[in-house]
Amino acid sequence: MKKKISKQEEVEISEAEKEYVAAVLKDFQNRQRERKCYDTKWQMNMNYYIGNQFCDIDGKGDVVDNARQYYWEERQVYNHIAPIMELRLSKLSKVRPVLNVVPFSDNVDDVSSAKISKKILRSITYENNVSKMLSEATIWSEICGTAFYKIGWNNNKGRIVGKDSLGNNIHEGDVEVTAISPFEIYPDSNAYNNIADCSSIIHARAMHVDAVKNMWGVDVEGKDIDVFTLENSPTKSYTTNTHISGVIKKVRKNHVLVLEKYDSPTVEFPNGRLSIIAGDKLVYMGELPYINKAEEKRGMPFVRQCSCCVPNSFWGISIIDRLIPIQKSYNALKNRKHEFLNRLSMGVLAVEDGSVDVDNLEEEGLTPGKVLVYRNGSTAPKIMSTGSVPLDFQYEEKQLLDEFIEISGVSALITSRNITGNLSGTALQLLIEQDEIRLLNSTENLKMAVLEIAKMVLRLYKQFATFPHTTRLVGKNGAVELMYWQSCNIATEDVVFETEYELNQSLAQKRASIMEALNAGLLHDEDGKLSNGMRHKILSELGFDIWENTMDVKTLQSYQAEKENVGLMLDGIIDEPSEIDDHDTHINEHICFVLSNDFKVQSKDKPGLEELLLEHIKKHKIFKKMTQKSELLNSIENGQQSNLK
Repeated sequence: MKKKISKQEEVEISEAEKEYVAAVLKDFQNRQRERKCYDTKWQMNMNYYIGNQFCDIDGKGDVVDNARQYYWEERQVYNHIAPIMELRLSKLSKVRPVLNVVPFSDNVDDVSSAKISKKILRSITYENNVSKMLSEATIWSEICGTAFYKIGWNNNKGRIVGKDSLGNNIHEGDVEVTAISPFEIYPDSNAYNNIADCSSIIHARAMHVDAVKNMWGVDVEGKDIDVFTLENSPTKSYTTNTHISGVIKKVRKNHVLVLEKYDSPTVEFPNGRLSIIAGDKLVYMGELPYINKAEEKRGMPFVRQCSCCVPNSFWGISIIDRLIPIQKSYNALKNRKHEFLNRLSMGVLAVEDGSVDVDNLEEEGLTPGKVLVYRNGSTAPKIMSTGSVPLDFQYEEKQLLDEFIEISGVSALITSRNITGNLSGTALQLLIEQDEIRLLNSTENLKMAVLEIAKMVLRLYKQFATFPHTTRLVGKNGAVELMYWQSCNIATEDVVFETEYELNQSLAQKRASIMEALNAGLLHDEDGKLSNGMRHKILSELGFDIWENTMDVKTLQSYQAEKENVGLMLDGIIDEPSEIDDHDTHINEHICFVLSNDFKVQSKDKPGLEELLLEHIKKHKIFKKMTQKSELLNSIENGQQSNLK
C-alpha cells in the first residue's frame, strides 16, 4: 500500500530539492571557472584552424581580436595549420579496427555467445554509421585535444513490438552512440588521468524548452544561451569590408541549460546517482541507469579519446597548440615581406614642404604619365632608395616551413624538398613508415576508445535487450543473413582487435602484397594451380567484388552447397541432390560443414541434423557413382561403335 505524503513532507521535499539544485548549479559554476583556461585554448585552436589567426588571449582570459596598428598594415593569413590537420584527419580516417569477441571458455555455449556478440558489433557498425561518428569525434580530439563518446540506451529505437494503453508504439530499443565536444563535459577535477578516476562528471548542453517539455514534461523558462559555433561574421578590428570566418558566441533563443550530473558509486549510493536539472528545476534523480562496467557494475556512460595524452591531466593536447607560435611568426614574416615589396614597387616619395600639392599626390599617387608640378625654386620630388629585400626573410621563411613539418610530424613526402630522385624503393618505404609512426599515439588512443565503446555496447545489450532482436548481416555473394538473439545470448565481453596497424596498409600496399604472394606461388594449390575459389577471393581483396557475377560453375556450386547447409540449420530440411549438381564439390562442402565448430554448436539443441546431413552426403555419393557408371557405359558403347566402323 502506497504511503500518503503530508503537505509538510511535500514542503520539506521541495525545499530539499531547491537546496540540491542550488548546490549543483554552484558546483557547475566553480567547474566553469576552473576550466576556463582550457576553453580559451580550445577557442584559439578552432580560430587558427579555420583561418581566423589575428586573435589572442587578453588578461581576463578571453579570446579577443588584435586591432590593426596602421591603416596600411598587411593582415593576410597564410594558413598552414589547416592542411596539416586535414592530412592528419585523412590518415586517421583509415583507422577503423575490426573487432572480435573471445569466448570465455571452449564450451560450445561460450563459443556461440562470442560469435553472436561479434555479429552484433558488426551490425551496430553499419546501422549506426559508426565510421561517421568516429570522424566527428576525431575532429574534436585533433583540434581541442580531447573528445568524448556517450553510449546510452534509446527506448524509441528499433522495431515496434507492441502498443501501450494509450496507443503509442513500443519499440524494442537500441544502443545510441553519439560524439560529444569537450565544451560539454565538466569533471570534478582537471587533474585526473581518465574518466574512471572522476568522482562526478557534469554533461552540460543547451536544449530548447519544447524539447525539455517533451522529454520530462516540465515547463521551464527559456533564456538566451551563448554557445560556441562556426559562422561567417563581419569583424570590426581586422580589415574593412572583409568577412573572416571565426569562432564567436552565438545566442540561441528560448533555450535552457540542462545539466546531467553523474556521480560514481559510493558507500551512500552503491549504484551511483544521476541528477538532471533543466534551468532551475530538478527533473530526474535516481541511480546510474547503465551496467556498463566490468563485473556488472554501474558507471558513467562516457568514453574519452585524446589526441596526445598529458600526465595528471584530464584533457589532452592538440598539435595546434604547438603550431600556433610558428603560424604567428610565419604570418608576420610574410606580411612584413609584402610590405617591403610594396615599398619597392610603389616607392616612397620625398617632397619639400610646400613644393607640391600633397593632397593630390596622396590621392592619385605617381600614376603613369602623370605631370608633377612643383614650386619654382624648390627641390624636385624624388624617390627614396629602400634597397632590396634582405636575405634573412628567405632564410627565416624556409626555417619556419621546416618547423611546421618537424613539429606537426606529418609531411607530403612526394613534394617534400628533402626527398631526392635517387632513393630506392626500400629507403622510400622506410621514410613513409617513419612519417606514419608519428601518428601512432593518436591511432592507439582512437583504437582504445573503439574497444571501450564495443564493451559498453555489449553490456547495454546484455542489460536491456529483453525483446528478441533481429540483426541483418550481408554474407557471401551478397546473401542477407538474419540472426535472432536477445540478452541471454550475450555471455562474454572480452573484445579484442583483429586488425593490425592500419596506417601501414593502404589499398595500394595491400594490392602489392597480394600480387607478391601470387607471384611467389603461395596462393596456388598442391598441383601448382590457382583454384577458382582462390581466384575469386583475390579479386574480392583487390576491390573487384563487382565481378562476382562472372563466377564460374564450380564457384556457384560451392555457394549452392553452402546455402543447403544454412537451410538445414534454419528449417531442418535440405534439398535432394540434383542432376546438375557437381557432387564432388557438394560432398566436400558438406563434410567441411559437419566437421566445423559452427555445426557442433548449432546442432547441439537440434538432434538428428547430423544424421540428415550424412544421409544427404550418401545420396550425393550414390548420384556420383551412377553418373560415373553411366559415363563408363557411354564410353564403352561409343568405343564399340567406333570399332565397328
